[in-house]
Amino acid sequence: MEKYITLLKSLIAVPSLSGREEQAAAVLRTFLQKEGILYSCSGNNTWAVNLFFEEGKPVVWFNSHIDTVKPASGWDTDPYMPVEEGDRITGLGSNDAGASVVALLAAFLHFHPLRDLPFNLVFAATAEEENSGEGGIRSLLEVLPPADLVVVGEPTRMEMAIAEKGLLVLDCTARGRAGHAARNEGENALYKALDDITLLRSYRFPLGSELLGPVKITVTQIEAGTQHNVIPDTCRFIADVRTNEHYRNEEAFRIITGLIGSEVKPRSFRLNSSGISPGHPVVCRARELGIPLFGSPTTSDQAVIPYPSVKIGPGDSARSHTAGEFILRSEITHGALRYISLLEGLRL
Repeated sequence: MEKYITLLKSLIAVPSLSGREEQAAAVLRTFLQKEGILYSCSGNNTWAVNLFFEEGKPVVWFNSHIDTVKPASGWDTDPYMPVEEGDRITGLGSNDAGASVVALLAAFLHFHPLRDLPFNLVFAATAEEENSGEGGIRSLLEVLPPADLVVVGEPTRMEMAIAEKGLLVLDCTARGRAGHAARNEGENALYKALDDITLLRSYRFPLGSELLGPVKITVTQIEAGTQHNVIPDTCRFIADVRTNEHYRNEEAFRIITGLIGSEVKPRSFRLNSSGISPGHPVVCRARELGIPLFGSPTTSDQAVIPYPSVKIGPGDSARSHTAGEFILRSEITHGALRYISLLEGLRL
């Protein structure tokens, strides 16, 4: 595994913010060249297929992303300087999702030269996952061979997410009328917004999910006012809505719009909740291996992949987007071996 650990450290060492992953893509492509792997690329996306790809066989994708968020405040070290201490490697993108990229790649290279695979295998290291950009996996859906199964690499402690919450971001605007704060005049848009926020905080969608729980609404940003003595005539706030499989994002939007008085504008409806049948062969294989199954509260590229998919990878989601983000070498090795075991007994 040492060469994959070295690859991970090389990926950490280059900035790879969403939409600006050129250096990370170059690092990955150099590695594939040295390994003698033919690859294709589009933008900052890179993919390869197994050596003996045969038409007519089921197709499995290994997919994870090479982009990162901006470094959070509070880093004690340079986030782009990988620091290795014993089993621990610290650096931006180490956990989310560099470890998954290199562990999936190790498993892909294990299967790559085998002649009698019961499936075809595609490795795709893609861009713009963190900002749900158009230049990521979405741009490859008409390019890659259609998949019978997609294994999405994200930090899940190598537990398997068989369902995932959707994401709906709402820009809300409460409107009032300006006036002097010292006199009883005007209509305070901030108070109107607070009333709506209180409604959103207490509202419960009727249908919960066994795997994903209830729909969750969280107001994360608010902005109002221009100076201390003027009643604000506008207050803007943003609501982060995590939907379960019972509500398409369009339906959740309609419910929320009817609940509050503020204007509500969705940024996108495309990141709906996703899942896979509990009886799918990969889920059955996970049970055979004793892999815990769960529903994930976080959103990934699964939301835009129109094929049966699961999310599983080394690391822990709680470390993602934090100062001091880290991964353990042992987690990467365990992840690669678990990916191999998952596919070795898989029949699609």
